[in-house]
Amino acid sequence: MTMNLDNLVNFKDKKAAYAKAVKDGVSVDDQATAYDDMMNALQGDMTNEITKQVDTKLSTFEANRRVDPKITNEEIKFFDELTTETGAKNEIVLPETTVNEIFDDLTTLHPFLDAIALKTTGLRLKILKSDTKGAVVWGKIFDEIKGQLDQVFTEEPATQNKVTAFVVVPNDALEYGAAWLKQFVTTQVTEAFAVGLEEAFLIGDGNQKPIGLNRNVAKDAPVTGGVYPEKKSAGTITLADAKTTAAEMGGIVRTLSKKENGKPVVAQGNVVLVVTPGASIDFSAASMIQNVNGQWVFALPFGMQVIESEFAPEDKVIAFVKGRYDAYTAGGVNIKQFDQTLAIEDMQLFTAKQFAYGKAKDNNAALVLDFTPTNPAKDFKNPDTTAPTVPPVESGE
Repeated sequence: MTMNLDNLVNFKDKKAAYAKAVKDGVSVDDQATAYDDMMNALQGDMTNEITKQVDTKLSTFEANRRVDPKITNEEIKFFDELTTETGAKNEIVLPETTVNEIFDDLTTLHPFLDAIALKTTGLRLKILKSDTKGAVVWGKIFDEIKGQLDQVFTEEPATQNKVTAFVVVPNDALEYGAAWLKQFVTTQVTEAFAVGLEEAFLIGDGNQKPIGLNRNVAKDAPVTGGVYPEKKSAGTITLADAKTTAAEMGGIVRTLSKKENGKPVVAQGNVVLVVTPGASIDFSAASMIQNVNGQWVFALPFGMQVIESEFAPEDKVIAFVKGRYDAYTAGGVNIKQFDQTLAIEDMQLFTAKQFAYGKAKDNNAALVLDFTPTNPAKDFKNPDTTAPTVPPVESGE
């Protein structure tokens, strides 16, 4: 039962500010400050929402089920114990049903993580790659088998990285009961993980984090200190007119229709374009037509899908083929009370950690392109957002 994200207005603004800080490459300290501001905004928005909805303390099993009919007996016991002195001192693992709910929310509430086909797996992760070679051999019935499909498997090192989220719970929320506490914890864990995973899977440099789609993962890529270099631009998208748009989109699909080793891939109908917020409107405008009934219809050619992300580089498009990027979270979610509490602010601080892995299957799984639309969507300025005019101070006459 994750909270409705549409109500978390301050969090959305601070999330965009954090994404900008990451893309601008500001100092680590400034990024940390922006991240803290984002999570503080999330905690504040959630506190306000829960305060609106809670008018009594809910501590019984029946009351918890009224708030969250899906909550299990194990979850009620877990979150009730989380409020006690002993429940959070040692590292404990969230119930499997709660972890599954967090994972489901990661993919259903965040389109990019759904498109990248984020999967969850066990503690140990091993990536096996294969390329089929050989041929079908024809022969007489009952003749000996003359051909076999031979698959050569290679094992890919799968270095998992730990992703940690900080969960802040006001002491008042501890008294609302297990169902509300579960909502408070899972929403923060989900959104913190979603931000970290989306950033890493898109633009992660590979240094103690996943390797993003915008990174060069060719076998001869110059990796320095664990950092993979950024991909060079493969070209420019202009969306100048319908014919040009079709040619540009077709070029992307054709390029992505081959693996790095030249083997074919079915890219048509499976290509995703990731752009900055607002840029998808330019694609819609370029591909919008009016049918005979006067209705406006939008459809990009070749079954392409456009997804917005705050972590997409400015004036760039990251194009990738579904199923050609390995994105995993591994193991359970461990919760532990932080050694230093926020007692002075009437808060409890917990850490939540999980392991993650992300890397493209080869260097031709994704492209980075410049985006300079010839006819961008028209921008209008809202006069109501300008600073109010301060009236002159009247004299005392």
